[in-house]
Amino acid sequence: MNGPAVCTRRVMITLLLGLLTLAAGCSPNQARYDTRFLAFGTLMDLTIVGIPPDRAEQAAQAIEADFLQMHKSWHAWDPGPLGRVNRMLESGERFSAPPSILPLLRLGKALSIQSEGLFNPAIGRLIDTWGFHRNDPGGGRPPPPETIDRLLKQHPSMLDIEIDGLSLQGTNPAVKLDFGAFGKGYGIDLAVEHLKKMGIENTIVNAGGDLRAIGLRETGEPWKIAIRHPDGNGIVGSLEISGDESVFTSGNYERNFTWEGRRYHHIIDPRTGYPSVGSASVTVIHNDSTTADAAATALFVAGPREWHRIAGKMGIRYVLLIAENGDFHMNPAMQSRLKLADATSQKIILSQPLE
Repeated sequence: MNGPAVCTRRVMITLLLGLLTLAAGCSPNQARYDTRFLAFGTLMDLTIVGIPPDRAEQAAQAIEADFLQMHKSWHAWDPGPLGRVNRMLESGERFSAPPSILPLLRLGKALSIQSEGLFNPAIGRLIDTWGFHRNDPGGGRPPPPETIDRLLKQHPSMLDIEIDGLSLQGTNPAVKLDFGAFGKGYGIDLAVEHLKKMGIENTIVNAGGDLRAIGLRETGEPWKIAIRHPDGNGIVGSLEISGDESVFTSGNYERNFTWEGRRYHHIIDPRTGYPSVGSASVTVIHNDSTTADAAATALFVAGPREWHRIAGKMGIRYVLLIAENGDFHMNPAMQSRLKLADATSQKIILSQPLE
């Protein structure tokens, strides 16, 4: 899971979201409740609209407790269920899957196959080697090339995990699960479903800019979402979200360190063992956060040349990829929804439609 080093970037996106929300004004007829808490090493913002404050506060406390439990269960390097699963997978013995882990395993395997392995939660040892599992990766250095080569030759993959009912078995001791690339999305999906069961129809669960929104704002208008520019200078533009949609972004600015004048970011290409090249950020819209989270990572790794094909395989219909050279790649459906802050100065490369 991302650590506190991400929080500065997350706060900036959260503030941008808040400014867009406040700019439209508020209606006295719709109660609005806002709260913030820390989970997955990220500032979480929860907004609930349309119910009394006492009910909203109770719901918020339940959701915060949910996220704290998820963090304990899914952290790959802290003691807990996922740590035990990783030890057992390495041993090669068959064992019973913890209930908190099995759904993520099934989803992670399916999404990895759809992405042709570009989304690969089995490369935890590579992440470990690079040091991006630490709360603060700053001051790091690249691992020795021979270490990366050794791990790549072992080909850790989600296909190396056999799932038989409620039991698991690892067939490759190099596999180490890290749910950081989609656990947050799955957690947001669980939180929204919990809120729905509590009778809440208008809410936004925002993990530092990665979010799912249902219903409408207190003004009766769609939620407005700001997308930060990957160079840190302002925003790319904004999106309107209504009904039930998730917006997730992966960027090379989230976790990184500089060594001998070169910056290394945390999104590792499973094919090379090194940080992916070509993309600066990828934003996707999808109807569930789990898929959106995984797809944002996979399309980032796919880069400007391959993102369209992988998006089609993963069922993604709205994509914005900002390349390292500053070009904006998007499909027509995303172009129709994205209100760019400065459309005149951007080179936009429009793809074929995603069907």
